[in-house]
Amino acid sequence: MAKRDITPEWQAKLQELDQQALVEQERFIQGIAQKLGRARVTEKPAHPFQGASDSWKAFNWSPEERIENFTANFHAAGGHVVRVPSMEAAKAAIQELVGTLSVKRVIHQDQAELHALELGDALPEVDFAVWNTDEDTNWKASAANADMGIVLADHAAAYTGSLTVLSSKEKGRSVSLLPTALIVLLPIERLRTRLGEILAPLDGIARKDLPAGIHFISGPSRSADIENDLTIGVHGPGIVHVLLIG
Repeated sequence: MAKRDITPEWQAKLQELDQQALVEQERFIQGIAQKLGRARVTEKPAHPFQGASDSWKAFNWSPEERIENFTANFHAAGGHVVRVPSMEAAKAAIQELVGTLSVKRVIHQDQAELHALELGDALPEVDFAVWNTDEDTNWKASAANADMGIVLADHAAAYTGSLTVLSSKEKGRSVSLLPTALIVLLPIERLRTRLGEILAPLDGIARKDLPAGIHFISGPSRSADIENDLTIGVHGPGIVHVLLIG
């Protein structure tokens, strides 16, 4: 259909309708102000401060308070937290969880700390895969078929009980997203009080150097429909264990 030019008559009519709408809008808002018992705000209010307050930026827990609050908040979201003294103890905890959960297939990120655990040798009956270590494997499918994913957290925030996992070629998001269960190794020195402590340094990173993704994990996947019917494990692992190391 050819585009029609707006005639002067239609232009005048549109302007008239626009003015009527503005009058009706003014009447409506004025009515709300009267019912609230206060004058109309006609000027944009001043916002002298942006972002978090100085008091919040200064808020900080001691190391033990961080551990206590992170554990409580993560438990409240349905997750599990166990503190272990070393990576060797973390390895033993993983072996125990593999048996408890009847795990047959495991995938973990391609990181030196995870390779050092030598889980394949410790659990010869389990099929182990390391993310993105060959070009012929469909790694998303491999992660989706895994009973357990194992990742190393980059950061964590105690105040919200949130883990932060950065993704890259060696650290695929699928490892923490697609398996049935997830184990997250969290060195205690990576535990912060606030999310802002984790996010603020990212502002100083050049765009080309930013990670492929920044992912927050606050317990197992929780989904609810419009009737508030909660379901666990639909959009991510339904079982999440954190091994707090140190």
